[in-house]
Amino acid sequence: MASSSAKPPQFSLDKAIRKNILALLPYRCARDDYSEGILLDANENALGHALPRPDRSSGRDCTVAASFDDLDLHRYPSPTHYDIKQRLCELRNVPSPANFFLGVGSDEAIDLLFRISCIPGKDRVLVCPPTYGMYGVCAQINDVEVVKVNLDVEGGKFRPKVDEINRTLSEAARTENPIKLVFLCSPGNPTGTLIPLSDVRAILANPDYEGLVVVDEAYIDFADEPDQASAVKLLVEEGWDNLVIMQTLSKGFGLAAIRLGIAISSPPIVQVLNNIKAPYNISTPTAALALRALSPSGLTLFRQNIRTLLENRDYLHSALLAPPLRELGVIQILGANDANFLVVQIGAKADPSRPDNERANRAYKYMAEKDQVVVRFRGHEHGCEACLRVTVGTRPECEKVVERLRDFLTRE
Repeated sequence: MASSSAKPPQFSLDKAIRKNILALLPYRCARDDYSEGILLDANENALGHALPRPDRSSGRDCTVAASFDDLDLHRYPSPTHYDIKQRLCELRNVPSPANFFLGVGSDEAIDLLFRISCIPGKDRVLVCPPTYGMYGVCAQINDVEVVKVNLDVEGGKFRPKVDEINRTLSEAARTENPIKLVFLCSPGNPTGTLIPLSDVRAILANPDYEGLVVVDEAYIDFADEPDQASAVKLLVEEGWDNLVIMQTLSKGFGLAAIRLGIAISSPPIVQVLNNIKAPYNISTPTAALALRALSPSGLTLFRQNIRTLLENRDYLHSALLAPPLRELGVIQILGANDANFLVVQIGAKADPSRPDNERANRAYKYMAEKDQVVVRFRGHEHGCEACLRVTVGTRPECEKVVERLRDFLTRE
């Protein structure tokens, strides 16, 4: 039952989470009980790992990073990683480690959210195209129907149609196939546009909606004043129980290879996610690298890199919109540019003001195949006709993108 203090008042775990998941007795692993001493409880190799040490005398490279030599790789990793969560509390201004779930990238969190809330073949989810493709992939894997309410793309706005979303949620609530998840990507992928917290709040407050609102903030560190822009404010300061925020170390921290995703929510929802995750889903090497990144010196480097990328984003934005590229076929840059990429629209050769999807696709292939400058063609997504998504790289890489795009537009 919903408590009198629930926010919104109609929300309760009994309605948002599948009954079999709430009844689940989670697997209890060895490290849930004890983590120090003579550990003979988990059938680990007590002699240690069998990885070779770096052979410095021979001058040959070793495949094992020296920084991992002292890790207890023969032991199972922590199932909780409270030390990482405590550092995330300090970084994101969140009160308790109990608000954090750690997953193998954000994709694990997305998949688990489907599994805890959506009955296959019955419940539905709502997405706002153009958006991150894994929402749809996970929906299909879990046999969940996707309801689409396209973003308002007029003039490259890329803003949710809140009234239409809420109307859709309310109508679905009166059917046998309710919507249980709403995914909002902010800043969007591929839109690069931050969603105002007022829009998120309006959806959270829908009096008919009993499911979860998921705000995917993979690119939040590239927005202006990310602490103020993040939906974490809605969770911590306003106490919305039906809110889940996803973040990652892949983008701002530059640690895509370690696959560490983060979900931030109320402790009851985080506990449900922890109940169904694999017992040791975050590896010891991943945890060690995450702790290094979240250390004081790591955070200093993180903030320095963010500043550099924002400077490079400003350069790339200006260079792409300057002559001669505008004259040759760059129409505009869509979106609000709150991420570490830009969405560039390409025009026709005969009429540079008219979007030309085929020309944009040829530009993408030419740059990748002829010059090994790889961007993403996004012309088949809603509101992204004739668009290339260009990640902001180093300054020389940004200059190379401008040069190669100019070469193509000149030759075409």
